Amino acid sequence: MQYLIDASVYVFRAYYSMPDDMVDADGNPINALYGFARFLGDFIEQVNPEHVAVAFDESLTTSFRTSIYPEYKANREPAPEELKRQFGQCRRFVSALGLMNCADPLYEADDLIGTLVEHGRRAGRPSTIVSRDKDLTQLLTKDDVFWDFAGKGKLGYEHIPEFFGVWPEQIADFLALAGDSVDNIPGVPGVGKKTASALLGHFGTLDEIFNNLDRVHEVPVRGARTLGARLETHRDAAMLARQLTGIACDAPLDDPETNLRRSMPDLGAINALFDEANIGTALRRQAERVSDLSRF
Repeated sequence: MQYLIDASVYVFRAYYSMPDDMVDADGNPINALYGFARFLGDFIEQVNPEHVAVAFDESLTTSFRTSIYPEYKANREPAPEELKRQFGQCRRFVSALGLMNCADPLYEADDLIGTLVEHGRRAGRPSTIVSRDKDLTQLLTKDDVFWDFAGKGKLGYEHIPEFFGVWPEQIADFLALAGDSVDNIPGVPGVGKKTASALLGHFGTLDEIFNNLDRVHEVPVRGARTLGARLETHRDAAMLARQLTGIACDAPLDDPETNLRRSMPDLGAINALFDEANIGTALRRQAERVSDLSRF
């Protein structure tokens, strides 16, 4: 099993849940760094994984999706400067802890995780994706796990319909139909989550829906009589959205097989970072315990 961590979810969670009066000697906030470092240490102590990677989003504006649709994620406010600074510190911590640290200006963390999932499959190794982002569930097959760490817990392939209304392989099509307000993807006007789920339950895929618009009236949803015409009108929008909602699994990664293997933490680098951030003894002791666990 390999463990692939969606870093931004946990950095943001720490930033908004930890006290903002946690500062270094110069008055810079360190709450996101502290919370993320504690999460990562807790995770390593609980799981002790041999293969693990932590994926970061590098930019909201340079993703290949923005070149397809300039309004992609345009509804999001840029991260405040004090958080950007801490993202850099979190990445330093990941590397110092001996974990694969990956980010790319063109590919989002989801794409890096997708690429590593595919790499793992070729190596005969299933994946546990550590995140709260439902988009990533589209990567699951029956051997994989979606783990909302400190949240809903672990979900297998067969659990996804219960929580999201469709099977993992239908998630991208579902979002293309219903839209995704978080990423500013509009979807098809008038097609909400229930209708999108019903359409996919009946036809299986987005392509099959559009190949059978003359049968859409058979789907037991409100407005089914006019739904085919609405879908035809917004066919191009749905297909554009589908390019945005699917996860790319071909991002360039340097020697993933080597880098996925957890290595010994650099306690000197960790202590230097913690000195800089004015972080006390509890996380340093945890780093020492993690170091002891790394002696496979």
